[in-house]
Amino acid sequence: MAIWRFKTIFCLFITVYFLSSCNSSASKTEKFDRAIDTIPLVEPDSLYLDLDQILISRKQHQLDSIFKRLVRLTGFNGTVLYAEKGRLVFEKAYGFADVRHKRDSLKLDSQFELASVSKMFTAMAVMILRQDGLLEYDVDIRNYIPEWPYEGVSVRHLLNHRSGLSRYQSLAHEKWTDKTIPLTNEKMIDLFVEHQPSPYFQPDRGFHYCNTNYALLASVVERVSGQHFEDFMEDRVFKPLGMNNSQIYNMRNDTVVPAYINIGVPGYDHRGWRAIQVRNDYLNGVMGDKNMFSTVEDLYKFNLALDYGLLVHDSLLKEAFTPGSPRHRRRADNYGFGWRIRGDADSTVYHYGWWKGFRTFFLRDMRQQKTLIVLTNKDKGPGSDNFWNIIKDTSYELFPASKNINLPEKVSLNGR
Repeated sequence: MAIWRFKTIFCLFITVYFLSSCNSSASKTEKFDRAIDTIPLVEPDSLYLDLDQILISRKQHQLDSIFKRLVRLTGFNGTVLYAEKGRLVFEKAYGFADVRHKRDSLKLDSQFELASVSKMFTAMAVMILRQDGLLEYDVDIRNYIPEWPYEGVSVRHLLNHRSGLSRYQSLAHEKWTDKTIPLTNEKMIDLFVEHQPSPYFQPDRGFHYCNTNYALLASVVERVSGQHFEDFMEDRVFKPLGMNNSQIYNMRNDTVVPAYINIGVPGYDHRGWRAIQVRNDYLNGVMGDKNMFSTVEDLYKFNLALDYGLLVHDSLLKEAFTPGSPRHRRRADNYGFGWRIRGDADSTVYHYGWWKGFRTFFLRDMRQQKTLIVLTNKDKGPGSDNFWNIIKDTSYELFPASKNINLPEKVSLNGR
């Protein structure tokens, strides 16, 4: 359409010029001026934007076809958002909040448990405190949690999963005898103090992905900031970015584990072909490694904050995407601060989550400026290869954005 419009304008100009050349110089000028006045003004970006919209439309159709196919072949049930080069290209909800009865259609503002995708937010909370000058990465965490029984574990070790600490879930399974009572972060620390299970290895002697690390980081945030973790996240991350549909679930005031979590959509496990709503669990009292509920659109706001340095300075943010462990032949990917880092593309970071009927995917190719966010409330569904194929696809690639995007207003780097 843009090319046709350009050709029409060009032909009109030539015609006017040719006719005017047959008259006197005075009438030629008058006719030329009148003809120019009839030509519609074309904004410099309009040709580009028309072509851009064609590519976006084709990309939208392609992505919708991919996810409809995944619905048909794998039972995909969830919400999707794809962005590229500063443009939100595609977002859509597929399936139902009530998976078992196939009712209550999902919406773009449906909240999902993020599972381990929550870790990137815990890491951001730590980076904010580092920027505030209230915390150091390379000091023993006993500076912040004095009763911690293990020596030499630093904040950086926790962030990079190099602490060697054992899994709190295993400890709680054995030692937390009444599973009807919520296990909180403070009670988790008490279990380690009382029983002191052997670490897997000494700090910084290896890599071991372990939820204990990020549960401890949430406790560090609470001790350093003087706020409950959920309140700190609300004040310093969610509100500044306009993430109005995001929150940290906790059972701080519950003496007994509620039967079901009362926020967001429910998660479902499958027993054969039957979907069963997952009940609440005493481990859901522990925050930092999981327990954040959010939407694809709120996560996109966080993605923009990373792109434009809205929460912490670039020099601090860079460490989140820097490999924390030496290369190892048996480990394909590395880990930064709350993000896994592709071994074959160090500009590509990601995280998956899988917990109690929820599976989540957050993929960022920073060099190509592509982001894919997928949230599901079923334990079964398409594998991550399907989503990496979308990131790697080079058909209908967009040009760099010619217009500034809209960013959240009144975002201060120090949150004040």
